Amino acid sequence: MRQKKKYTMTINIDNLSEEELIELNHKIVERLKFLETMHTHHEMMQFIPGEQVTFEPPGRERQIGTLVRFNKKTVTIITESGQKWNVSPHFISKVKNIKTKKHSKKQSKVIDLHGK
Repeated sequence: MRQKKKYTMTINIDNLSEEELIELNHKIVERLKFLETMHTHHEMMQFIPGEQVTFEPPGRERQIGTLVRFNKKTVTIITESGQKWNVSPHFISKVKNIKTKKHSKKQSKVIDLHGK
């Protein structure tokens, strides 16, 4: 989660006209949208298209899939069952690869279908 910074700056808006307050409001909203876009972009850059990711939609079980595309505010994921999801990068995490030692072909129960 993002840490919120606390500022003790005081801005006196009591003497601003309605027009100035509206302009200030528009500038604040624009700046907040920009900061959110930058934060989302930074989170997206933690992933690579083709990477296995996981997420948990509300009211459903955890989904595992492949990140296939970056969108403006979301990433597109194709799940193992073939469903397509657009998910905020805030809600996804990488699937950890568990590699087993191959002692012999008889003992190995994991088959790598992707050849990676």
